[in-house]
Amino acid sequence: MSVIPTRTLSPRGRALMRAIVIGGGPAGLMAAEVLSRGGAAVDLYDAMPSLGRKFLMAGKGGLNLTHSEPIESFLERYGARRAEVEPWLRTFGPDDLRAWAQGLGVETFVGSSGRVFPREMKAAPLLRAWLHRLRGDGVRVHVRHRWRGWEGGDLVFDAPAGAQRARADAVVLALGGGSWARLGSDGRWVQILAQRGVAVASLRPANCGFDVAWSEHFRARHAGQPVKTVRLGYTDDAGVEHARQGEFVVTQHGVEGSLIYVFAADLRDRIERAGHAVIHLDLLPDHTADRVRAELAHPRGSRSFSSHLQSRLGLTGVKAGLLREALSTEAMADPARLAAALKALPFTLQAPRPIDEAISTAGGVAFAGLDERLMLRDLPGVFCAGEMLDWEAPTGGYLLTACFAGGHAAGRGALAYLRGAGIRPSAERAGWDAGATG
Repeated sequence: MSVIPTRTLSPRGRALMRAIVIGGGPAGLMAAEVLSRGGAAVDLYDAMPSLGRKFLMAGKGGLNLTHSEPIESFLERYGARRAEVEPWLRTFGPDDLRAWAQGLGVETFVGSSGRVFPREMKAAPLLRAWLHRLRGDGVRVHVRHRWRGWEGGDLVFDAPAGAQRARADAVVLALGGGSWARLGSDGRWVQILAQRGVAVASLRPANCGFDVAWSEHFRARHAGQPVKTVRLGYTDDAGVEHARQGEFVVTQHGVEGSLIYVFAADLRDRIERAGHAVIHLDLLPDHTADRVRAELAHPRGSRSFSSHLQSRLGLTGVKAGLLREALSTEAMADPARLAAALKALPFTLQAPRPIDEAISTAGGVAFAGLDERLMLRDLPGVFCAGEMLDWEAPTGGYLLTACFAGGHAAGRGALAYLRGAGIRPSAERAGWDAGATG
């Protein structure tokens, strides 16, 4: 087993501050940037052959970096974990993230939905520029190094050259959740930390699809098709109605997509409590209930029922298929019941899809075990960041922004810890402010 040197002495024999970051996603890279620009010598480890693989996949269809809505509305997206996440976002929020990207030469713009994207839309140019800057700052990158825990005071990694040991004055863990394991977020760290007595809430799927018991006929005809411009609603346990307009996709197993992800946390929790969750689809959100009833009252003459629905209400394709999937022949023949169903078509969600299919995960390291710097109370000098903490957020820029902000917070916390321990910076950077990253 070889040892990677991660601690050196100054000519006067004083220790120079050294940090290790494990995990090469947005949270880990941001922590590495804050630490390196604060004067620490940083070694960054990742299990995959290259860094930021899940980040690149998330940006494959257009990188939704953050959101432009007012900060108070933005913070509400973190639900029960707002109090824990808010300090990160107050220090490094959506505007700071856009300014940071600008510092990398990446222009951003606000889309019609309020979401913020890079001008080039993709994640790759931003990641390339970022890694170039990190390496220029002296961050040493070690890929294909899978962390397997501690032996004594050393961190141990499985690497192509065999087992490697490393030691530093501060460690930032940014190992992701448990989804998309093929890209590196496999959740293996849960057992490692649990063995050290760290409280970890069970990982659960977030921003996920759900199972629906489609008929074989419907599945064969419509799986893979988008359902556009509908309004999805449900009633929570307190009797409060929630609804939003958007679109989703029919899958072989059920439903997924942006409109589903908005409510995924609540629907998942409802299923865990009750065994299922019922949603209602307004297939014609631009039509009032009165208009739907009036259109259905028109005689259809010799036209087929399908032609009548298409002619009077524009209902075709997958929407017509959903209607037939949920309603009996008897209900379809009753104008009052049909009109009501078109505005509130019920479907039962049976279970969330498996965790590895989810965009992100809920659960993770409990905040009770962390101090305000995101350091583990029982493991001094060890900090946690990103999706491996027990919070969740919907897509739309909220999840990614908090990963950046959480990495920034953990980096600041580790830097404060190093300085508080009286460890000397390895390279002074004139004018560096620990609150900046650009």
